[in-house]
Amino acid sequence: FQPDFDVDHFVSDCRKRVQLEELREDLELYYKLLKTAMVELINKDYADFVNLSTNLVGMDKALNQLSVPLGQLREEVMSLKSCVSEGIQAVDDRMTKQEDIRRKKMCVLRLIHVIQSVEKIEKILHSQGTKELSSLEGNSPLLTGQVLERIATEFNQLQFHAVQSKGMPLLDKVRPRIAGITAMLQQSLEGLLLEGLQTSNVDIIRHCLRTYATIDKTRDAEALVGQVLVKPYIDEVIVEQYVQSHPNGLQAMYNKLLEFVPHHCRLLREVTGGAISSEKADIVPGYDFLVNSVWPEIVHGLEEKLPSLFNPGNPDVFHEKYTTSMDFVRKFERQCGSQASVKRLRAHPSYHSFNNKWNLPVYFQIRFREIAGALEEALSDTLEEAPAGSSYCLLATHMVWTSLLKCWSDQMFLPLLAHRLWKLSLQILARYSVFIGEVSVRPISCENTKESKKTVPVGRKESSVSLNPGEDQGNGSSPESQPLPSISSTQLVHVAADLDKLQDQIPDILEMIKPKLEMIGFKNVSCIAGALEDSKTSLSACMPTLNNRIIQDLSESSFAYLKSALEVPRLYRRTNK
Repeated sequence: FQPDFDVDHFVSDCRKRVQLEELREDLELYYKLLKTAMVELINKDYADFVNLSTNLVGMDKALNQLSVPLGQLREEVMSLKSCVSEGIQAVDDRMTKQEDIRRKKMCVLRLIHVIQSVEKIEKILHSQGTKELSSLEGNSPLLTGQVLERIATEFNQLQFHAVQSKGMPLLDKVRPRIAGITAMLQQSLEGLLLEGLQTSNVDIIRHCLRTYATIDKTRDAEALVGQVLVKPYIDEVIVEQYVQSHPNGLQAMYNKLLEFVPHHCRLLREVTGGAISSEKADIVPGYDFLVNSVWPEIVHGLEEKLPSLFNPGNPDVFHEKYTTSMDFVRKFERQCGSQASVKRLRAHPSYHSFNNKWNLPVYFQIRFREIAGALEEALSDTLEEAPAGSSYCLLATHMVWTSLLKCWSDQMFLPLLAHRLWKLSLQILARYSVFIGEVSVRPISCENTKESKKTVPVGRKESSVSLNPGEDQGNGSSPESQPLPSISSTQLVHVAADLDKLQDQIPDILEMIKPKLEMIGFKNVSCIAGALEDSKTSLSACMPTLNNRIIQDLSESSFAYLKSALEVPRLYRRTNK
């Protein structure tokens, strides 16, 4: 039975299929079947329904008999549960107490280890001092290195247990003795390392560095090497007066700095695995003296003693210094023993500090003003001729091509400025396209080229695209209020010829740029080619206008020679009279 059953809807739906009389007969037949089925269902379970009260006689007594044992069982279960809970609580208490005892026992054992380590180290030091006093010869450096290595091993355990026992009162009493051992060990290691470096004793250096690694003081060893071994050499080599007084002073200084590693760090690199000839069994890992000792001192010396190195005031000198310095960095990276060492060098703070010292944006601004100023001066109204030997006819086009070549020349290009130089190249082409558009609308004069060059233009139409970012184009009178300067027919032809030649040379720009972009790892050359193609299309759009102007000028100039022919009929009629 459906809850939303609608009689009217059912009848109207069935009426479409059968007649109402037939529907009524079918419903009556179905009603009789349901009634018969209901009667049969009632008769089937009627006996059980009648005997229901008889079957329940005595059921209450049976239930009462079961209630007593069930209650007893419930009490027994509750009692057992209480006993189990008490047992669990007792076990938990004992476990907690045992854990507390174990923790206190560990603290006591750590303190015992601390005391034992301190006493053992002091005993070794005392026995070593007694031997040194009683023996005239004293211990050999190798034996001293072995003793320090034993002390360092014990000191490492002492440090571990001391850290675990932090906050214990007994540890505070022992701490002065630990501080004394630390100072003595540090002083002995420094003296031993200096002795090994001065005498070039590989065994002493190896034992000393291994001891530093044992007590986790590798950075202290690298700092000591930087202060004692590297810094004096850096102070001697980096002299600003020498760099400025000699023509190749900077290159010579960098060459001397590069000589430091093979001459003074050979033993350290052999011991720490930085050299190719190092034996795997005798390598002391965990050190990188080139990255953590030599390079920071070099950068510090350059920044402190040679501040003029990073001055971008003279762009040519700055470019030379920058390229020489970057070449020095690449050579220094090649002295690193592995790619991992090079990665550590490039991630070092002093490496980033050295690169950030070079003010490349200021250098680019100076170069930008040089190129933009010369180009804007060449894009004048007089349309001067190109210098002798140039492949172009006009100075303006010659300067455009020269500016593009200068952007990507070895004397100006820097890899980190590739994106800015590329933008400047597109700006130069766009500026020239606007210039051609301005020239194509100038009125054509009847004077020859030489006379037009001598005339001073009355006004100049400002371009909509300018290479000077700070130029104020809102001052002065509007361009429409000033007359356009005129242009001769020869100059117009020169403009068209230069434009056609520049379009042919635009693919050469891509070939010139491609090696520079590959140098910085840029591989999307198709994007560069597409941008140059757009610039070429922009220049090509100016050609129809120029061609039409030239054709129009040639047509108009021909009328002057045909004027006498027009007078022939009139003169002929006069003579006949």
